[in-house]
Amino acid sequence: MKKRKLGNSGLEVSAMGLGCMGLSFGYGPATDTKEAVKLIRAAFDMGVTFFDTAEAYGPFVNEVLLGEALEPFRDEVVIATKFGFKGGLPTVGMDSRPGNIRSVAEAALKRLRTDRIDLYYQHRVDPNVPMEDVAGTVKDLIKEGKVKHFGLSEAGMQSIRKAHAVQPVAALQSEYSLWWREPEQEILPVLEELGIGFVPFSPLGKGFLTGAINENTKFDATDFRNIVPRFSEDARKANQALVDLLAKIAQQKNVTPAQIALAWLLAQKPWIVPIPGTTKLHRLQENMGAADIVLTADDLAGIEDAASKITIEGARYPANLQARVGK
Repeated sequence: MKKRKLGNSGLEVSAMGLGCMGLSFGYGPATDTKEAVKLIRAAFDMGVTFFDTAEAYGPFVNEVLLGEALEPFRDEVVIATKFGFKGGLPTVGMDSRPGNIRSVAEAALKRLRTDRIDLYYQHRVDPNVPMEDVAGTVKDLIKEGKVKHFGLSEAGMQSIRKAHAVQPVAALQSEYSLWWREPEQEILPVLEELGIGFVPFSPLGKGFLTGAINENTKFDATDFRNIVPRFSEDARKANQALVDLLAKIAQQKNVTPAQIALAWLLAQKPWIVPIPGTTKLHRLQENMGAADIVLTADDLAGIEDAASKITIEGARYPANLQARVGK
C-alpha cells in the first residue's frame, strides 16, 4: 500500500488506516477477540500501518485488543490512541487535566504492550482546561519519550491554533466524507496553513455510503446509530440519493460505492488519511482496495456537480454530543 505523511510532522503511515472502535464499541456487540485479532493482523498483511483506538472504546478493551494483535510487529506500525474523558467514559464528561493525561498515557502503554504512543489525541476539547496546559503536558510526554506525536480530535480552529503554538499538532481527527463536508469550510484551510495532517473518521458515513443500509435496516439495541438523527428512517430514505449516485459512478468504474467514497477522500489532499473501520474481512479488503483507485479531475468534477444537487437530511449527532464538537 502507498504511504502518506501527516502534514509536516514527518509521521508516515499507510494511505489508509484502520479505525478499530467498532470491533469493541459503538456498533452493537463486540467482535470475538480471536476474530478481531485476526482482522487487525490481516490489515497489517495488506499493508496497513496505522491503527486507531482510544481508552473510551469499551472503555479500555479496544486498547487491550490492539496491544495483543499488534505486539508481534509493534515496531512496524503506528498506534494512535486518545485521552480526555473521565474514567474513559464519554457519558461522564471531559477530563483533560494534566494529571489525567499522564495517568491515561501510563495505563494505555500497559494495555497496548508498548513503551510509546505514536500519536496521542485529545479526544474532545475540554472547556475547563486551557489548551495550552493540554499541549504542554503532551509536550512533556514527548520529551520523556512516552509519546511521539500530538493530535486533536473534533477540535475547532481556535483550539488547533492554541495547541499548535505550544506543541506542533501532527494530525486532526474529525468526521469527513461525501455526506459530512463541514471541515472544508474552516478546518482544511487551517490544517493546510499549519502543516497538520487530517485523519477522517466515519469516511463511509458510519456505513451508510457502502449501500448496505437502507430505510428498513434495523440496528442492534446497543448500536450508536439508533440515536443519530441522520439515521432516522426518514433521513435514510432521503439520503439514499447520495448512495445511488455513488453506486452509479462505481458501476462505471467497476468498483464499489464504498471504494468511490474512500478514493474521493484520498483525492482531496495528499495529507488526508481515512480510517474506515469494519468487523468483516471482505469489507476490509474492499476498503483497502480503494487506495489503488485514482479518480481523474473529470471524475472529481462530475462527483462534485452531482453531489451539489443532493441535500443531506438529518444532523450528524444528537444535540448533546454535537455540543462537544468544534470547540
